[in-house]
Amino acid sequence: MTTRGRLRVLLGAAPGVGKTYAMLEEGRRLLGTGADVVIGIVETHGRAATAAMTAGLPALPRRTVAHRGVALEEMDLDAVLARRPQIALVDELAHTNAPGSRNEKRWQDVEELLAAGIDVLSTLNIQHIASLNDVVEQITGVPQRETVPDRFLRAADQIEVIDLAPQALRDRLAGGVVYPAERIDAALSNYFRLGNLTALRELALLWLADEVDQALTNYRSAHGIDRTWEARERVVVALTGGPEGETLLRRGARIAARASGGALVAVHATSPDGLRSGNPAALAEQRALAEQLGGTYHQVLGADVPTALVEFARSQNATQLVLGASRRGRIATALTGPGIGATVIRESGDIDVHIVNHAAAGRTRALPRLGGGLTLRRRMAGFLLALVAGPLLTWLLVALRSPESITGDVLSYQLLVVVVALVGGLWPALFAAVLSGITLDFLFIAPLYTVTITDPLHVVALLLYTTIAALVSFVVDRAARTARTAQRAAAESELIQTVAGSVLRGDSAVEALVEHAREAFALRGVRLVEDGEVVAASGDAEARVTSRLPVGERGELLLAGPDLPASEQRLLAVITAQLAAALEHQHLAETASEIAPIAASDRVRGALLSALSHDLRRPLAAATTAVGGLRAAGAALSVEDRRALLETAEESLGALTALVTDLLDVSRLQADALTIETGPVDPADVVGPALDELGLGPAEVELALEHGERQAVADPVLLQRVLVNLLANATRFSPASSAVRIATSTFADRVEVRVIDHGPGIPAARRGEVFVPFQRLGDTDNSTGLGLGLALSKGFVEAMGGTLEPEDTPGGGLTMVVSLAATAGQERGLA
Repeated sequence: MTTRGRLRVLLGAAPGVGKTYAMLEEGRRLLGTGADVVIGIVETHGRAATAAMTAGLPALPRRTVAHRGVALEEMDLDAVLARRPQIALVDELAHTNAPGSRNEKRWQDVEELLAAGIDVLSTLNIQHIASLNDVVEQITGVPQRETVPDRFLRAADQIEVIDLAPQALRDRLAGGVVYPAERIDAALSNYFRLGNLTALRELALLWLADEVDQALTNYRSAHGIDRTWEARERVVVALTGGPEGETLLRRGARIAARASGGALVAVHATSPDGLRSGNPAALAEQRALAEQLGGTYHQVLGADVPTALVEFARSQNATQLVLGASRRGRIATALTGPGIGATVIRESGDIDVHIVNHAAAGRTRALPRLGGGLTLRRRMAGFLLALVAGPLLTWLLVALRSPESITGDVLSYQLLVVVVALVGGLWPALFAAVLSGITLDFLFIAPLYTVTITDPLHVVALLLYTTIAALVSFVVDRAARTARTAQRAAAESELIQTVAGSVLRGDSAVEALVEHAREAFALRGVRLVEDGEVVAASGDAEARVTSRLPVGERGELLLAGPDLPASEQRLLAVITAQLAAALEHQHLAETASEIAPIAASDRVRGALLSALSHDLRRPLAAATTAVGGLRAAGAALSVEDRRALLETAEESLGALTALVTDLLDVSRLQADALTIETGPVDPADVVGPALDELGLGPAEVELALEHGERQAVADPVLLQRVLVNLLANATRFSPASSAVRIATSTFADRVEVRVIDHGPGIPAARRGEVFVPFQRLGDTDNSTGLGLGLALSKGFVEAMGGTLEPEDTPGGGLTMVVSLAATAGQERGLA
């Protein structure tokens, strides 16, 4: 029986990262160890360094297939099978074979080689994996018709990523290492954009990480390992379907984001009886949010929800588990025992558990109330302690009673009174003092079992009891008041800090203040009204208004809820003052935004007047002088002088006409009054007239029109004016020895026109200035005009729904890219 061969795939994010080079380098290394290595097929794409690596490696002749009069070369599968090498080097795993071949795809050829026991070393780009086809098309805009099934790739014995930083790949491309010179500009501006390469690189690394993760999961399952292996952070967020779900998901996403490669997993645990099903609508929204945050959503069944959550987290090899704080109050917790959070913490083992507070938790964010030093709960606890501890102490002292123990008995009851005073304050302490005094007189002082005070010392003792109780209660009550005041101050400080933090994080100051005011004072609803309109609201919008507070000169804060005591009015006054300041700041910002266009327009007018002082004077003076000379000299002028003066006048008047036209266009653009008639336009039909208008020929301009049958959605007149302006700038700054290049191409649903020069270029930090009217980047030569050309060009292109962006020209210079929407039609794909 033949042993199946091993498949090793070198995976890359894009063409040119060095997959084929690495494959040949590995083939040479294996050949040096004595292995039988043969080149089945290698595509060098004209790259000299790749072709040089094939030297010294045995290679089988290719098979030639004639198709429609064209000779196509393919790997000779039968020759490789007959040769039976130990290792075959087969490039481009996703390649489509020529019609008439035994297999449609090259990966099917590789399948036959593996079945024959031949090891295969191959290459593949991430865009050719079938399951990622649509994702890659969204990133690059280029559909991929050559794909490899995931099942085949996942069955490979070894997959390695050949990685190269996106900028390094662009540098390699610009240097002519990947594609020939005529394809560099289009490649850099289309498929090989920095953002595209970064996304493809991330996609390749994540795909391989998922494969490694699956291999790890299979290994742990096969070996019965249920402990968490913290190879990467996995954050599981437990959802109940309650309102806190969004808070938990965002917190889990932040935890996962802190760890490189962290994964977010949301889970909703349901009991089989459906009693914990949650809100379906809320769960649907939270599922969408989890997917939006890059996570996955799961639902599990379990009779014991905490156990089900922990088991699911272990099955996911989770390192973090995020739960919401219980929405139950203290009484419910005391009656029903510990909640899900406490049980999960107990059973989680080596999984870290985060209990996240939220607005729906049992603990509210209201400020502590000022009032009596001790709460009603503490006073009730003091009475309860006196009623329970008093009889227990009496039983103990009676059991240990002796004639000499009366002093100890008195001190024991005194201790009880002090303890009750510490717990419950004055009234429970007085109750305990009276109760203990009666008990002492009844059970421990002769005559026993009667309540009589015959000795004046007994009255003094009872008074001492009550005095001590009162003094201790006073100290306790004062300490409680001080603690409550400190707690109140801390809560107020925290409230102000929270509001400030919300504003610093970009939240609206007005909305943040209204929201936190409602939470701080435990109100049902709060509304801020200005000039009869609701500016911000929080809580129940229909709740009955119980208080009204003025905010500034035109605003009013409406409160719905219990009346606030005087102790809380001070902080409320602070909040209303901040609201008034926030409203005033908001009004100032709105006023500034309204004034900004006026200021910008004033700056344009100022620049216009400044520029007109010379740019209009020069052609007017020249035309006036020429016409005056003609009139003064009359018939005395020679034919040549007359012709020269007429040409001067004509040139000056033409410059004035162009100048006035540009000024009118600027005014129409600023007033949104530009008339545009867009439709399908072939860029080639516009390039020719633009060249004719400038009088440019093949010696000055090189054409590379590669947009196929696609047409741009544009106004042909405006597009021609844009190209004229761009070409005029390019020819002005381009060296005499270097021609300006006009290149067209398609990318996704766009048609792009590039005007490329090899002049000095523009620093990246100053590129935005070239589109500002009346700016010439410091050029003081007023003979160059008002500096409106690029400003007008950008306005025209944007009016047609396109963009005009500057880019660096490989090797130096500036490339202006006009990108317009494309109509439907045939498109050339990326080779």
